[in-house]
Amino acid sequence: MEHHPTPFLVPLQEHRKRRCHPDGFTDARPLLVPDIRSHSVLAGCWYHAENRNITLGEYKFGPLFVRLCYELDLEDSAVELIKDQHLQGFFSDSTSFNILMDMLFIKGKYRSALEVLIEMKNQDLKFNKDTYVLAFAICYKLNSPESFQICTTLREEALIKGEILPRRASCFAVALALNQNQVAKAISIFSQIMNPESIICTNLNIMIHIQSNMLKTLIDILKDATEGNLSRFVKRHVFSEEVLVKVREKVKDVPALLAEFDELNKKLHRSGQVTAYTLDALLCHTPSDRQSYTVLLNKRTVSRRTFQPLSQSLWAE
Repeated sequence: MEHHPTPFLVPLQEHRKRRCHPDGFTDARPLLVPDIRSHSVLAGCWYHAENRNITLGEYKFGPLFVRLCYELDLEDSAVELIKDQHLQGFFSDSTSFNILMDMLFIKGKYRSALEVLIEMKNQDLKFNKDTYVLAFAICYKLNSPESFQICTTLREEALIKGEILPRRASCFAVALALNQNQVAKAISIFSQIMNPESIICTNLNIMIHIQSNMLKTLIDILKDATEGNLSRFVKRHVFSEEVLVKVREKVKDVPALLAEFDELNKKLHRSGQVTAYTLDALLCHTPSDRQSYTVLLNKRTVSRRTFQPLSQSLWAE
């Protein structure tokens, strides 16, 4: 059967007859089926038409819609809508873009995630700390000269504005520079990381020394890690097995260093300072202290649109 798309504005009057709950939740889910694009576009247009002159407080509809797409695995439709010129202003916040980029990143759709990032940049939306982490992670995964240039440009623009980039974002930038054999750039970025004591920074530092051929210093770092305070109450450096394999490969042609490394490697394993996680796995691991959107949502008791107490029936739905 031939499909005729729903005209963009013709059915608007029909949607106006339906009253959306003050917090935007009640009619949102039904509008997502059966035609995610036409119905959700109409819902967005109707919402703006009906509420243009109403005080909205801090309420934004965009993140809710993208979150629904997240839950229903409709990321491709969300990408189309977030780039739709008719919906300019509907996704006028960084949260909508961050949720979508996160969804695409998790599903390995890095090229689509980059498109969303570029669209966010074109709309001149402010990047927050989460945006920079996602942006640099996407560029790292794409691992191309183009993505390296994008990452470098975003980082330089942020520094010019005086923004402090999250350590995790900088780690992705360092890893990308190393993957692109831009060792000098990796060293420069790493030197600007405040408090580089994390497991990721420890292993990135080793990779920098490997690619810089600083073999003696490399062995000294491992030696310091084994000779420090071995009390279980003191945080010790932990090394990726994958990274240690690369160290051994690098020093294998220098017998003295190879023998010393093998001894240090045994000590690190005995003291529990070696992890099976790869550097990539460590970089992409989500910290356990990050609260989910659901947890944050459940803490809210006052409507961000009307500033009235949220009804219990709303949460029941």
